[in-house]
Amino acid sequence: MKDGRQRKNVKIGLLVEVIQKPHQRTGELTEGIIARLLTKSSNHPHGIKVLLESGIVGRVKTILD
Repeated sequence: MKDGRQRKNVKIGLLVEVIQKPHQRTGELTEGIIARLLTKSSNHPHGIKVLLESGIVGRVKTILD
């Protein structure tokens, strides 16, 4: 399982689980395919922010590839 906090591991087209801003307290994860990377830095302590093909924005918690 790759680390979703490192930008080098997160690629467009990967199947991932993300946490959306409103679900940070509950920890509810949403599964989807990455359409765009939104975080510019090489790493982020809470996960790289991505836009999924479904239009959902969240931070990568798990890479399911």
